[in-house]
This record gives sequence, C-alpha cells and structure tokens, in this order.
Amino acid sequence: MATDGPAPRAPFVLTIDVGTSSARCALYDASARPVPGTTARRAHEVATSAGGGAELDPDALIASVVALIDQTLSRAGALAREIVCVAPGGFLHTLVGLDAKGRALTPVHLWMDARSDADAAQLRRELDEREVHARTGCMLHWSYLPAKLRWMRRTDPARFARVARFVSFPDHLVAQLLGPGPTSISLGAASGLFDQHRLDWDDEMLRAVGITRAQLLEIARDDRRLSPSRGAIAQRWPALARVPWLVPQGDAALSSIGAGCATRERAALMVGTSVALRVLFRAREVAIPDGVWGYRADETRMLLGGALNDGGSLVAWLQRTLRLPEHDALEAALREPFDDRLLVLPLWAGERSPGWAGRAHGAITGLALHTRAVDVYRAALEGIALRCAELDARVRDAVPEVREVVATGAGLLASTAWQRIVADALGRPLVVSSEGEASSRGAALVALDRLGIVPGVIDGIAPSGPVIAPDPARHARYRALGERQRALYRAVVDHDETGGS
Repeated sequence: MATDGPAPRAPFVLTIDVGTSSARCALYDASARPVPGTTARRAHEVATSAGGGAELDPDALIASVVALIDQTLSRAGALAREIVCVAPGGFLHTLVGLDAKGRALTPVHLWMDARSDADAAQLRRELDEREVHARTGCMLHWSYLPAKLRWMRRTDPARFARVARFVSFPDHLVAQLLGPGPTSISLGAASGLFDQHRLDWDDEMLRAVGITRAQLLEIARDDRRLSPSRGAIAQRWPALARVPWLVPQGDAALSSIGAGCATRERAALMVGTSVALRVLFRAREVAIPDGVWGYRADETRMLLGGALNDGGSLVAWLQRTLRLPEHDALEAALREPFDDRLLVLPLWAGERSPGWAGRAHGAITGLALHTRAVDVYRAALEGIALRCAELDARVRDAVPEVREVVATGAGLLASTAWQRIVADALGRPLVVSSEGEASSRGAALVALDRLGIVPGVIDGIAPSGPVIAPDPARHARYRALGERQRALYRAVVDHDETGGS
C-alpha cells in the first residue's frame, strides 16, 4: 500500500460504483480520501445489436462486482476491520425484470438502448408530454423506463407477464447480496415513473405502461440503512458481517457531490461514456423548467441538467476507427490551428438533451482531400463541446446563480487540449477537478454525512484543481460555429425524424 500523503484516518467506507463501461470498488477514509492501493476496477462491454439494443448480463455484472469487493478488502488488509458502512451507487435509467424469487428474467437494459423509440412516440401521442415532464422531470424518450416497459410488453408479452418486479440494476445487485430491499429517491426519480413533487411513483405513468405499484420497489427515505441478512456475507466477507449498507444511490447526484458541486453556484460537467451537465442544490419544491430534466437526489436536494449520449463512447469510436497518433502527439496536434470548414454533429448514439430527437444521427460536414484524421477528431471534440454549451445555456436559464463549471470524468480529465476547447466553447471558467472518481467519492461523502461521522460535509465540499479561463477570441469563433451546428442539427434532425422524406 502506498504511503505518500497523510495516513488514512479511520473509520472507513467501502464504496461500490457501477457504470456503463466499468465497475469500481474502493475504500475511503473519514476525510473522504481514497485509501491508496485499495481501488479495484473492471471494465465490461455493452452488448449492442441492430435496431439500437444495448444490454449487459446481470449475473456476469454481479459476479464482477463481487470480485471487486474481494480485491478491495484484500488490499485493505487490517484496515478492513474499521469499515463502518458500505455505500453502493450506480448508473441511472437501467431496467431489469425479476421473477417472484428475485432472479433476473431479462438482461440489464441500459439508458442507451434505443429500441423503444416507436413506443416513446406512441406515448407522446397518448399523453401530454409537457404535463408528464412537469411531474416526472423526464421526457417521453427511449432513454427512460416508460418507453422501455412499453417496448418489452409489445415485443415479448409472455416474458413481460412473468415479471414480478421491475428494478434498477444497483437495486438488483444489493438484493442479490443482502436480500430484498427498497430503492432510493435518486434511482426512482430518474426513471420517468416518479412524481418529483410527491416523492412517490406516478400513477398515470404506471397505468400508461401497464404495471402496478406492487411491481416496483418501495421508495426509501434518506436515512434508511440495510443490514446483511445472509450468512454468505459473513462467510465471504467477515469484515462486512455487521456493517450497515446504504440504499443504493444514483451516480448522477453522487458525481456532483464528489466534485464539490452541491450548490447553485457550480455546475458539474461530467464526461464519461456519455456527457451530463448538472446543478445540484437544496430545494423542497421546484418547478422543472422546459429544456432540462429534473430529478430528486433526496428529500431536500434537486438535480437539474441535461445529458448527451455521445461523450467517451464517441471518442472511443473515433480512436478505433481513425489512425490517430499516440496520446502526447495527439494532444500536441489538437493545439494546432483549426479548420473552420469541418463541423461535427455528435449524435452517433441519438439525442437526449436538449432536443430529445429519438431518431437523430451524427453528421460530419466540410470534408476535403487534405482533411486528416486528427482534424476530424478535433472537430468531433469541438462538436461535443458546442453541445455542452447548448446545455449550459439551458441550465443558466434554469439556475442563473451558476458562476462556474467543474469538469469531471475520465474522458475530459485525460485531455488538457479538450479541456481548453470546452472552456472556450462555454465562454466561462472551467475548473478541472482533481478528483478522478467523483461518484465514488460522492458515495463516501453521503455515507459520512448520514452516519453522523462528518455531519453537513456535503454542503461544505468545494472543488479543487486548476482553472482554465476562456479565450475571448476563440469563444467568439465557437459562438459562430455553434450557429452553424444548430443549422446542421435542424437539417439532420428534420430528415431523421421524418424518415428521410
């Protein structure tokens, strides 16, 4: 175990963080610092299919998380005896159908599974989308659960009829380890089936998708803790035999908390597989504005923002597809003068915010014989940054108190050139977070707060890291490029949404 920096300070929190492309487990100390050498990570590959399918195997994913817990506890050594809480969290908008014994009948359907686009369109014909958005904070779009449930009922009615419970994957994971339990406000609130004002399931949406309350989990209040009830926990992990577990939390709020963005003055820009720009703040009641989504993080906090499907996923696709130089050479090339003729609309995986065009596809314009692979790559990074600026404008309208944006997520933190592009596109200071695992740290902070170890710590956390000031001339250039991207968006989306007519 590394010894650089201050010695880890007991007690410790074990965090579990399951995302779209990988899962992580780590030990955090009483100061919410990761204990060196304890972090374990495993990548997993999403199974995609024609028509927009995107799935994970629930059993394989659970086995992977169990192996990660094994690794972290082994690496922690004697420190494991001072673990006081397990804090699980994970990705939003996932759906698993379970039988009466809690066994998975379906794969894990991910937020990026777009096969239910026609079902989302049918819901828009049947319901008033503005009223649904005002209540649930969610649009009638294939990324949310209502459309996925309608798709499942339409395409596989026999299996749909056998499902006793519909749950998120983080809830399924914890149930397999501890036994059945409730879901958290933060996971329920991002489903599209939840009334953000009553903090309960939305009866109209349940009727619209053909399920009952009995097929969903109870919504737990924020102070609920789970206790291991299975001897297998004690046998495999003696250090966790009597340790309470928090109800699993959604990674969106956890990432903002871990980045020090639990205030109206800061927005968190997370670039992982996808991209999200979020503002987390205390509010008992909020009118959810048009153009953004709104999810309850807990009883007292609201999360407003927008999301793009294409972030690290598009970067990875470009790196596989184009013959790009190695990292350092690529970073240097990205700082060279740019070609204003190239323009990318980064909708390879369709669109969520701000337009919610379910059938949208990506586009590249301005190609010429002298265009290099690195030019296309840079234009794609700029295209994502311009879409981030669109989200930022919507968030500014909704929460005008926001003064700075904090960059998080491995995709953005890995490239100083991309950070500069984003700062210039936004036109305001970008704080480059020094926290590499914001959602894991957020889970640790929530646990320290709720267990009373460090009360109020969430509100006192501030971001740390260098600040990139935007260049006025480059920002003006990006404003003009943004106008061109909006025109390209209208042309492409009109074509896609009308089926090319």
